[in-house]
Amino acid sequence: MPKIGMQPIRRSQLIAATLEAVDQVGMSDASIAYIARLAGVSNGIISHYFKDKNGLLEATMRHLMQALNASMRRRRAMQPDDSPRAHLRAIVDSNFDDSQVNGPAMKTWLAFWASSMHQPSLNRLQRINDHRLYSNLCGQFRRALPQESARAAARGLAALIDGLWLRGALSGEAFDIQQAVQIAYDYLDQQLAKAE
Repeated sequence: MPKIGMQPIRRSQLIAATLEAVDQVGMSDASIAYIARLAGVSNGIISHYFKDKNGLLEATMRHLMQALNASMRRRRAMQPDDSPRAHLRAIVDSNFDDSQVNGPAMKTWLAFWASSMHQPSLNRLQRINDHRLYSNLCGQFRRALPQESARAAARGLAALIDGLWLRGALSGEAFDIQQAVQIAYDYLDQQLAKAE
């Protein structure tokens, strides 16, 4: 009989082991047995909590997305003003937060994106994540720009964030986060200048 209160502890333990496994050997070689060994549990525990490897990857991605949203809320709350520029910068900063650009997180995001093209549940999660980013950007740009301009600016900044992140993840060198953030800031400043 499982101990009361163990579920959140086990789930967190298995998600951490998944991030570590993907970082060490990649998603394809991160077997249930390998992840279980890293977590110090039996294979059956993973099946009990997540059903299969895809369920574990989905839970791991939800964990990373929750960290992204928490970073965004924290950064928005710290803004000195309520301007669209301040909120857009908070969105940019949260996408390049350490929770999103550390080695295990980056490798897991890349594995997730590749898997989402073939797994409906992961594809749905990716669409939700994409929509959330676009919606947040569009909402802030809409405060300063006409609707069509706001939509175009949001599409551009979302693509720029994803592209900068992807280039950083695949470069094989240390990710220059400050440079990526500054490029995104420059773009959003150019778009907001259209309203002045």
